[in-house]
Amino acid sequence: MINYKLTRSNRKTIAIHVRDGAVEVRAPHRTPKQNIDRFVLSKEKWINDTLAKSNARAEQRGNFSVTYGDYVTYRGKKYPIIPKPGDMVGFDDKCFYVPPGLTPEEVKHACIQIYRLLAENHLNERALKFVGEMVVLPSAIKINSAKTRWGSCSSKNSVNFSWLLIMADDDIIDYVIVHEFAHIIEMNHSARFWAVVESVLPDYADRKERLKDLQRRLSVEDWG
Repeated sequence: MINYKLTRSNRKTIAIHVRDGAVEVRAPHRTPKQNIDRFVLSKEKWINDTLAKSNARAEQRGNFSVTYGDYVTYRGKKYPIIPKPGDMVGFDDKCFYVPPGLTPEEVKHACIQIYRLLAENHLNERALKFVGEMVVLPSAIKINSAKTRWGSCSSKNSVNFSWLLIMADDDIIDYVIVHEFAHIIEMNHSARFWAVVESVLPDYADRKERLKDLQRRLSVEDWG
């Protein structure tokens, strides 16, 4: 029998979640344990296949590194990492430049510094554009280090974007911004919510799918 963590709640169905090599089963409060075990057993092949893929991604993340001469992505385009004399890091529209003599881990952290600065500038600039276009008033716009969420909107209309979003091309960046701002108007994912998104970006469905491609790529890259 597969080992799993059981979480009970007021939900009506049983669901299985596999993440980071662990299996969690979410079930209704009153569902008998033997019924849950039977359900898990019926999904054993799927669970094992998903665990194998999850472990493979984890191994790839563990082996991920960047160094001089490698290419990193900014706004959907690839740029080389170049050593530059001095102790400054930055982006000059041609490359990411970092001091010479760094280890791969130090190069990665230097790139993260650059990414965060670029994200602060570009994401805020694009966000302000859509504030006017959508006539919304977020209480705050912040850039964070979220790894599993591109953006979020709180009940107080505070909007957050992950700096990782700066790797996406501009069409995808705009989709995430519009998505979160639409929550200020409709705090759900109802038909009305998607109508708001579509009114701003008629091709949002295509952009949403392309965002999934980036998510899959980043699932094997460790930018922690």
